[in-house]
Amino acid sequence: MLKEFKEFAVKGNAIDLAVAVIIGAAFGKIVTSVVEDLLMPPIGRIAGNLDFSNLYIPLSDKVTPGLPLADAKKLGPVFAYGNFITITINFLIVAFCIFLVVKGINKMKQPKTGPPVVKDCPACTMSIPIKATRCPHCTTDLSGSPRA
Repeated sequence: MLKEFKEFAVKGNAIDLAVAVIIGAAFGKIVTSVVEDLLMPPIGRIAGNLDFSNLYIPLSDKVTPGLPLADAKKLGPVFAYGNFITITINFLIVAFCIFLVVKGINKMKQPKTGPPVVKDCPACTMSIPIKATRCPHCTTDLSGSPRA
């Protein structure tokens, strides 16, 4: 059983998965920073100096509108939709980046196609060079002129 576990742990798939999780976590932090530090401030500025992280609806009479979200949560329940907006934008950016990565990988995996180099003989269906005028397998004339 120990031998099987060792094979599993050092197998390429397990190591690839571990690397992917680590890279994904680091990438998630970068995207979170891009959203919170670079995208949301200008969007908030365009929306009238609005701070999305502090958008909420109070669900208690103890919470007075205009308090920072952290203070409002201490006083009672709140519906914090601003954080949801930020996380949704974060998700959309991550999903788009992953889409671009997968699209690029799939494009690299596609075989390079060029002009055909072989064709099938109409008589014996064997593959022959595209420029052949006679099939080397069945000797059928492929030039289009009838045999004399």
